[in-house]
Amino acid sequence: MSKKVLKRFYQGRHSFHYWALILLGTLSWSVTMVKSGLVYFFGMGFWGPNGHDGVWHIALINQLAKGSLEMPTFAGEQLKNYHVGFDALLAIIHKVTTIPVHNLYFQIIPPLLALLIGILVYKFVLLWRKSKSAAFWATFFIYFGGSFGWLVTLLRNGEIGGESMFWAQQAISTLINPPFALSIVLMFLGLILLIRYKKSAGFRLLVLISLIFGSLVQVKVYAGILSLGGLFVAGIFEYFRKKDFIILKVFVGSFLTSLLLYIPLNKFSSNLIVYRPFWFLETMMGLTDRFYWPRFYEAMVNYRLGNIWIKAIPAYLIAFLIFLVGNMGIRIIKAPLVIRWLRDFKKIRVTEIFLLVVIAGGVVFPMFFLQAGTPWNTIQFFYYSLVFSGVLAGVFLGEWLEEQKGSKKKALAIGSILLLTLPITMATLKHYLPARPPAKISHEELEALSFLSEQPDGVVLTYPFDRAAAEAAKPKPPRPLYLYESTAYVSAFGNKPVYLEDEVNLDITGYDWRQRRKEVENFLDSLDHAGVWSFLRENNITYVYWIKGQRARLGEGQLGMTRIFENLEVDIYKVD
Repeated sequence: MSKKVLKRFYQGRHSFHYWALILLGTLSWSVTMVKSGLVYFFGMGFWGPNGHDGVWHIALINQLAKGSLEMPTFAGEQLKNYHVGFDALLAIIHKVTTIPVHNLYFQIIPPLLALLIGILVYKFVLLWRKSKSAAFWATFFIYFGGSFGWLVTLLRNGEIGGESMFWAQQAISTLINPPFALSIVLMFLGLILLIRYKKSAGFRLLVLISLIFGSLVQVKVYAGILSLGGLFVAGIFEYFRKKDFIILKVFVGSFLTSLLLYIPLNKFSSNLIVYRPFWFLETMMGLTDRFYWPRFYEAMVNYRLGNIWIKAIPAYLIAFLIFLVGNMGIRIIKAPLVIRWLRDFKKIRVTEIFLLVVIAGGVVFPMFFLQAGTPWNTIQFFYYSLVFSGVLAGVFLGEWLEEQKGSKKKALAIGSILLLTLPITMATLKHYLPARPPAKISHEELEALSFLSEQPDGVVLTYPFDRAAAEAAKPKPPRPLYLYESTAYVSAFGNKPVYLEDEVNLDITGYDWRQRRKEVENFLDSLDHAGVWSFLRENNITYVYWIKGQRARLGEGQLGMTRIFENLEVDIYKVD
């Protein structure tokens, strides 16, 4: 058999392995999304966090599709402090195709994002390292990288689990945060074009790269900050080493694009970030649903509060190592590659600088800063550290395997990698495979919300989420969304702005929702005819959506409302 035939056979076999990996990764990621938003015998089901996060995105996409920047869950106020890139993209696709938003969000876009990420990661590493083996294993870690949480749960209680034991979600959960997934697509697309731009610095390519990196702040602001930091440091490095402005031009273009896209909706977002060092380390040690080492937690905190720094510093360093290694899992094998780069720093290239800055920035930011209202949101910086650490781990493993001659040694290494990596993926998938999800919208509510969506535009008043009642009810899963969490489901599926809904995201985006909730509660409890009548009309409320049993102390006639819809579960009123 000729060398040419052997080469074709090898390339075909490698191509098969590559596409098999892409398909398997896409399918495994998609399981976390595609079952949600479909109608079953119990109603529309929502698995994992989709009952809250997914519903919020659907509400926002519907509002953007109307050409409105009104906050869908806080009627009358403009959207602020939120990156709308992903939602705006889906709003455009919905307008062009008329495909229902919930089908786009759950069934169509997620598999496409998963497929794109795999293809782009492979192409990037192949272009960067010229190694198919490195590209293959980098793609593997992107899809299946996991923490060491499963080892802890296995040793503690004989079970395999613990995906976010060390706070960060792992690769298998990428699609439950679609803006995060889209930001990964854009970052790797930008890196591929950046490598090409280095070879032929054309103006059009500069503009395109600047638009890609600059748009990240409206897709996922954490990715935007890290990418701008990576471009800046790489640009400065390249200038001092070669007196070359190429990367600095990309940084300036990306930075200006970021400002133009970011400022209009995020003028006051700096108030949302607070300085709180090592919160993730302390809560990782102190919370029962995390790593939970209470004696260590008490010691480290007491040392800090008592200014016993000779003990506090080693304690926090140990906690940090647990956080880092626990989250990285087997991706920690990237360390020799990083050390080699740092030792031979003079030969390091722009791409390596960018990757190292993103990884380091993703680790440092959450160690010192939290988000007001929802502090754990800043852990999303670290997600990018995991993504690019997976790439470096794949590069190290792939190039190491190419250097090995013994097949037994290779097989042992690959077997060990699979054994230490895949358990988290398998354990997490169990949460998305059960037939009955944790949350639902019943058939009766779907009927009512469909009716509401067909009515003329107007603000909807709903009953405030009652957490105490939800916890006391303890219904068997799936739990109705009004007994699950404060969500945006009436706005999302009724396609109307709601006066007050989804207090979780209102906290994240910095709205004074508590005052508005107090006003709603006063309205429900009031016997003042003139006062309640004025409340509805002064706030431009057109519809009232109540589950059976929810009502105000005054009757509907006294409130000046007429019932326009009723079934076994829902009443909808129109304000006269």
